[in-house]
Amino acid sequence: MSSPSFPTDPVALAQDLIRCQSVTPADDGAQALLASVLEKMGFEVTHLPFGPEDAPTPNFYARIGTGSPSLCFAGHTDVVPPGEGWAHDPFSAEIHDGRLYGRGIADMKGGVACSVAAIARFLESRPLKGTISLLITGDEEGPAHFGTKPVIEWLAAHGEVPDFCLLGEPTNPAALGDTIKIGRRGSMNAEITVRGVQGHVAYPHLADNPIHRLLAALTELTGRCLDEGTEWFSPSSLQVTSVDVGNPATNVIPADARARLNIRFNDSHTGAGLADWIRDVVSRHAPDSDVKIAISGEAFLTQPGPAVNCLEQAVQDVTGRRPKLDTGGGTSDARFISQHCAVAEFGLVGATMHKRDEHVDVSTLEDLTRIYLTFMERFGL
Repeated sequence: MSSPSFPTDPVALAQDLIRCQSVTPADDGAQALLASVLEKMGFEVTHLPFGPEDAPTPNFYARIGTGSPSLCFAGHTDVVPPGEGWAHDPFSAEIHDGRLYGRGIADMKGGVACSVAAIARFLESRPLKGTISLLITGDEEGPAHFGTKPVIEWLAAHGEVPDFCLLGEPTNPAALGDTIKIGRRGSMNAEITVRGVQGHVAYPHLADNPIHRLLAALTELTGRCLDEGTEWFSPSSLQVTSVDVGNPATNVIPADARARLNIRFNDSHTGAGLADWIRDVVSRHAPDSDVKIAISGEAFLTQPGPAVNCLEQAVQDVTGRRPKLDTGGGTSDARFISQHCAVAEFGLVGATMHKRDEHVDVSTLEDLTRIYLTFMERFGL
C-alpha cells in the first residue's frame, strides 16, 4: 500500500482549481480533482449528487478519523461567470506582482485550497485525535437548491454532523484578519401584484387605480421600523427594489401594478412572521391582490464560545490582529449548516470577488493555511 500524499502548498492547489472552468452549474473536473487529492491523503470520499437525474449537482463529503472532536471544513467549487475585459486570463491562474489572478480565487477556491493544505500539514506532522471532514458543493453561486442543504441533511441522517463547521468564505473586507462571521441576517423577497379596474383617467369613478392601493401598502410597509438591532445584528432593513406598471399610455388607469421588495432581517424576526405581516398590510389596502414570498434563509447566530475563541486566537497568532465578530453581508451556505451544528466563516480577502481580475495576494494563501492549521491545533484534534 502506498503512503499518503500530502499537498501542503495552497498556491499550487488553488491554481489547479482555478484552471477548472467550473462556472455554475458546470464543474469541469473541479470536484474530481479535489476528491482525488483527498483520497491520496487517506480520506474516505462519498460523492453526493443531488438534483435532476440528467444534470445533478456535484457534491462530496470527505472524512478521515473517528470520534470527537469533529471538525468540518465547508466550501464550494463553483464560480460566477468571468465577464469581459480581464487583464489576466480568468482561468489561467497567473501570478503577477505577488498576486494570483483567477475567477474564484477569492470566492472561494483559494479558501478551499488553504483548508486542504492546512489539513495536509496537520496529518503529516502528528496523529489525528478526532475527525476531520470536508463538505464541498458545486451549487453555491447558483440557486443552491441541490448543494449544501441536501448534503448537510444527508449528514444528519447518517450521524455525520460535526461538532463545529468552518466555512471558508472570503469574510475579510480589506485585510486578512479583519472579520469572522458568526451569523448572517435572514433574507426574503416579496412580489406584490395589485389588481384594479382599467379605465380612462378622465373618468376615475369608473375605474379602480391599483397604483394608489399599491403605494398605500408600500408606504405602510416602509414606514415601519422593524427593530433597533440586537446584540450581534444591525437593524433589519426593508428595501423596495421595483415598482412596475408597464403602462405606455398617459391617459389610461392600468389594470394592475406590481412591486418587489427584499427584507434583510435579524434574529428578532422569522421569515414566516414577516411574510404574514406583509400579506396583512397588502390585503387591507388592496383586497384584490397577490403576494408571493420567497425566504432564502433565516437569521442565525453562533454564540461565541470555545470554538469561536480558538478561531479568534488562531487569526491573531498568525496576523497579529484581533478579528471582529460580525453578522453583516449577504447570505451564505452557513444558513443551511447552522440548522444542524455551530458554524463560523473565515476566509480570504473578498475585495475583488465577483469582479473583473479577481485576485488575492499570494502571501495571504500561506497565512490563511497557517491560520487553519493553528485553529485545528487549538481545537484539540
